[in-house]
Amino acid sequence: MRRRINEGYERLEAFWEGARTRRVVAAVIVAVFVGYVIAIELARRGLLPGAASARLPRNHFHAVEVAFYLLLAFEVVGLVFTLSHSVSTAAGKQLEIFSLILLRHSFEEFGHLPEPIAWDGARDAVGRMLGNAFGALAIFVVLGFYYAALRPRPLSADARDTVGFVTAKRAVALALVAVFGWLAGRPLLGRHGQFFESFYTVLQLADVLVVLLSLRYSTSYLVVFRNSGLAVATVLLRVGLSAPPYVNAGLGLAAALFSLGVTVASSRFAPLLERADEHAGKGQRPASLAQ
Repeated sequence: MRRRINEGYERLEAFWEGARTRRVVAAVIVAVFVGYVIAIELARRGLLPGAASARLPRNHFHAVEVAFYLLLAFEVVGLVFTLSHSVSTAAGKQLEIFSLILLRHSFEEFGHLPEPIAWDGARDAVGRMLGNAFGALAIFVVLGFYYAALRPRPLSADARDTVGFVTAKRAVALALVAVFGWLAGRPLLGRHGQFFESFYTVLQLADVLVVLLSLRYSTSYLVVFRNSGLAVATVLLRVGLSAPPYVNAGLGLAAALFSLGVTVASSRFAPLLERADEHAGKGQRPASLAQ
């Protein structure tokens, strides 16, 4: 069973992360964007049949929104594969995607405005756009410090435990890919919903599952605290997805700062906590903690 999971995962990851797949995805996104812009322009000029024209918006910024939606969907699959490599890196990837969602919200604000855009009609939208854009920028900056603070540490000194945990995370990742496909295919079945909100909810459950799975291979307080703390950040991101403008950016930034704090604290105090675990395993109380 373990071998089948690893082989299936490795084939799927190699396909998705391959240069050919990326080129195809990029070509599809560009084609959709250009095609949507042209379709909107034709609809604006009354050159499309009535039924087709009625389904299309009249603002060209909707094409940017659709292109960003496809880009984010591609990045979400990349996030799933990242989960199997490192919980900390996967948490950073979630913050990256949330920052891109904020940028997408900025374009959405202008997508609801009539063209040509005039200041009087765009005044409120500009404020919300700036809130989302600067929120995304702030998360980007915090992510730089976050990745700089990462110090990869093995889950356990036993190589077999590490391999077992990686396999367990790969099984979770394969399940997430299946859920992603189901959520992405719901519109084809006539079931419409909020894709990213639904998927982030699934990610919360997956993060908690990974925390629980890690207990099988390590009961280290450091590992449990770090993984649980990063799972809390995911909850904040999920709430941020459904929050109103300004609040969503604030929650995203709070999640980024909290993740940074957890990572810095874990790296800074890792040696002390590991020594404490070693002494506790021997039934001793470390002198440094005696008081």
